Amino acid sequence: MLKQAAKVLAVNTNYATMITAPRYAKNKLKFIQLSRVAVGQLLAVIVSEGNVIKNHIIDTEEDLDDESILKLNLLLNTNLTGLSVEEINLQMITVLKKQAGVHSDIIGNVMDAVAEAIHSDDDLEIYTSGANNILKYPELADREKAGELIHTFEEKQPLTELALGSLASENTGIQVYIGEEAPIESLRDCSVVTATYEIEDGIKGTIGIVGPKRMDYDKVVGTLKQLKNQLDEIYKKG
Repeated sequence: MLKQAAKVLAVNTNYATMITAPRYAKNKLKFIQLSRVAVGQLLAVIVSEGNVIKNHIIDTEEDLDDESILKLNLLLNTNLTGLSVEEINLQMITVLKKQAGVHSDIIGNVMDAVAEAIHSDDDLEIYTSGANNILKYPELADREKAGELIHTFEEKQPLTELALGSLASENTGIQVYIGEEAPIESLRDCSVVTATYEIEDGIKGTIGIVGPKRMDYDKVVGTLKQLKNQLDEIYKKG
């Protein structure tokens, strides 16, 4: 559905477009479950809000018994549930390691896994369309500029940065970036207009349109608002 929406948006505006799948933007830890999978190995199942689940294998120097694993699970969940990575500071980790005693190294490994799981961008799906529309505008058709822009839409990593910045913002309305205001260097000869759609508290996605600085802003903003409202309704009904 989102892939088709990106195509329709590109056709309707004659610009390049992107849409991300919704994801939980608050990035708080919901639950940690350690369990034995082999001698000297633990599986850490990390669940963040929005029910995003990540699995990590942790190597240990010894084979922990069930009681030790239970105590570690209690220690981690009692102290960390409901916190974001930013709220888990060095002092807190030091205290947890002290309380874990001989298993302090496991706490350190779990903290690394938590940070990786919550900050991971692997699950951010981005759908793009209309990159070749850029070639229709003489000011962007220069071989070098056009190449950079098309590469941005093909590789998608810079678009991930744009989307994450939009998702992290408290402003869920329409954002307009003209030229040097664009948060991505390869888009600084363009105008970028983004909107955030929100399914429920904290679960958001980003819609973006990229075109020349002389783009038809009224049409673009109106189209974005309409699509934003449609996605809000579709996801809420689902």
